[in-house]
Amino acid sequence: MPSILQVALDTPLHRLFDYRLPAQLDPVPSGSLVEVPFGRTLQIGVALERQSDSAIVADKLRDVIRVLDDRPALSPDILHLAQFCADYYHYPLGAILLATLPPRLRNAAPFMAGKPWLTVTEAGQTAEPPTRARAQRALLDALRAAPQARETLRLRKQGRHAAALVTAGWAEWSRLPPAAGHALPTQAAPAATVEQQAALDRLLPVLGTFSVHLIHGVTGSGKTELYLRLIDVVLATGQQVLVLIPEIALTPQLEQHFRRRFPGRRIATLHSGLNETARAENWLAAPDCDVLLGTRLSVFAPLPRLGLIVVDEEHDASFKQQDGLRYSARDVAIARGKQADIPVVLGSATPSLESYAQALNGRYQLIELRQRAISQAQLPDIELVDLKHIPVDNGLTRPALQALTDTLARGEQSLVFLNRRGYAPALYCPSCAWVSPCPRCSARLVLHRTSHRLKCHHCGFETRIPPECPSCGNPDLKALGQGTQRLEETLAARLPAARIRRIDRDTMRPRAWAELGEAVHGGQVDILVGTQMLAKGHDFPNMTLALILDTDGALYSPDFRATERLFAQLMQVAGRAGRADKPGRVLIQTAFPDHPLFRYLQRHDYAGYARALLAERKQLDLPPFTRQVLLRAEATTMDAALAFLQHAAALAPDTAGVSVFGATPAPMARVANLERAQLLVQSAQRQALQAFVRDWRPQLERIKPRIARWSLDVDPLVF
Repeated sequence: MPSILQVALDTPLHRLFDYRLPAQLDPVPSGSLVEVPFGRTLQIGVALERQSDSAIVADKLRDVIRVLDDRPALSPDILHLAQFCADYYHYPLGAILLATLPPRLRNAAPFMAGKPWLTVTEAGQTAEPPTRARAQRALLDALRAAPQARETLRLRKQGRHAAALVTAGWAEWSRLPPAAGHALPTQAAPAATVEQQAALDRLLPVLGTFSVHLIHGVTGSGKTELYLRLIDVVLATGQQVLVLIPEIALTPQLEQHFRRRFPGRRIATLHSGLNETARAENWLAAPDCDVLLGTRLSVFAPLPRLGLIVVDEEHDASFKQQDGLRYSARDVAIARGKQADIPVVLGSATPSLESYAQALNGRYQLIELRQRAISQAQLPDIELVDLKHIPVDNGLTRPALQALTDTLARGEQSLVFLNRRGYAPALYCPSCAWVSPCPRCSARLVLHRTSHRLKCHHCGFETRIPPECPSCGNPDLKALGQGTQRLEETLAARLPAARIRRIDRDTMRPRAWAELGEAVHGGQVDILVGTQMLAKGHDFPNMTLALILDTDGALYSPDFRATERLFAQLMQVAGRAGRADKPGRVLIQTAFPDHPLFRYLQRHDYAGYARALLAERKQLDLPPFTRQVLLRAEATTMDAALAFLQHAAALAPDTAGVSVFGATPAPMARVANLERAQLLVQSAQRQALQAFVRDWRPQLERIKPRIARWSLDVDPLVF
């Protein structure tokens, strides 16, 4: 009698599917990818349990078509982690498992894993090609210095010489990334500061056991150096390290830093900035690498010898997925650390209140770095420019321009931060007050003058700039407000001698970051103008001025996390100034200089502000003192979205200690022609809330007719 194989498929259904396993395909290890019929289509699924019978009648069972043996099976620890996510985030297991794979590995097309690096063999280290084979000799010398990428060899037309070396046994193709980088010089470890050594003395004894450590270090205190020293010890034991970072932009800088620090170690990267082939190849290489650097999805990477997880900038909202499986990579990393019985290190200059509260109550171990690592470097002075009393011209005040001028005259660098890309937030008609609306969203179209377009940053809609007002015909349309493009233009006009670079999503691609770092470190840039891409992780020793514009919007926000995010953002931006031996200065333009947030910021007092916010949150029964789940609904009309949520509320189980609030339109009520509404569920007890959702979700799936698309967001960050 054929075996029955339970298969997880990428469907919205919370169940596994039974298939007959033909004898010629047996055995199929758990975690293998298989192709199966599903309805009228074929799907790729993940093989899980074997059983001898099925609840489905025998003549309705369908056969597994084939096993995709050109790619490895998912390991038991990844299956276990995915099951945790399915249980905690109430999301289908099959959809999670398939989402953990790079796109090239989750389709049926054959995938031949490439070997993109040519490396020298042991025989090649001492080989002597014939004197006449000058090209082969040159290539072999280059390989002895560092592995060469296949793409580089192709561009240099060295393919046949590479083939000759491989045939001779002097070189071989490797799937792993190069161990020594592109002939980067080795970087010696600086002397540890007293605080860093004290932190290491606390961290080293816990290697090999599960624990969570929160490193709260001021900007420039050497958190990265602490990670590197800890990683060095873990690598010496033959184990692997996973380093999670929030931004793709930080990957090139960190990768170069790691390669210099760990020559001979195999370092891989995983992020969405890689093309699909590179992502698949790096994922396949992960089990053999020493260090994996990656963004949030890397938390599911196959790392069989994992010995340490580091989550840098743990407060960053980028670690929370905002569609599909709405998971927090930080929280999943902690779950993976517990599962593997290894330590997890969280680091930030401005920890999330959730993590900081856990440290205060003793569940996490708090490690503080209060001083900058370079002894001459001091925390910058923070000055407020009161917009109520000082006029603004094109977004800039006279003190701000003077500070930029003085910094330029000293040959030092400045950062101008404005978290709004584009030329202006909207196009405005002064005659009838028309303001460029997005036809698909509850948002304005942003003016992008360089591309002569109006664009929506929420749904992607774009159109040409109208020659006249669509409402009244007035041809004299005005740019309303400031964006980074307009700010760059203004600075170029006011400071013509300055070399200005704009850094935002419109100008930067992952590969451009390495070039930017070289330009800034090489003194080829005077002023960086940018969005939150510049706010964290970058270390520019000659940058002494940080100018922060237009911060006040968050102070009006109804989001209870808005001031927490603003404080973190301002402190991170301020931390870019004065990181070496030159004093730093920060200017913040605001109409609310007396707001408590700015008083704490000027004292660099994160701990004081965090405690004040925690006291406020506790009084108002808000996270981290309560747990929340948000039921989101989207429909073609707001009435339909609200009707679904009202029906859902009526089906809510009566669970002690769990509160169900009324259905309301979402703050951004319309996106991409869909009306959005939400319903909040809250409890002081995580277990009670989880039990509530387990009972509630099946009821939601039975609501007919299906007039809205819905999703559950556990521990929501965005409302």
